[in-house]
Amino acid sequence: MYILTVSGKETEGAYAVENEDGEKTLFMFEEQDDAERYAMMLSMADEDYPVLEVHEVEEEVAIKACEMYDYPYVVISSTDLVIPKDYDKI
Repeated sequence: MYILTVSGKETEGAYAVENEDGEKTLFMFEEQDDAERYAMMLSMADEDYPVLEVHEVEEEVAIKACEMYDYPYVVISSTDLVIPKDYDKI
């Protein structure tokens, strides 16, 4: 399982997307390539976007932590297609 963090701020938390209700939702990718591709699309959509790094995490630990703190998360499988909301403006 892979998550994204802001380069140089890895200990401050993982990248999360704001959902329709204004809540942050953690994206966890099953495949490293998908996480890297999503980070690249974010940087292409906004040149001022901070550099994101991909980090491998243990699936069970990450999910358990989210559930323990009632933090929304989504597991992005290799068959899912996720595109940053501002990517269509490129």
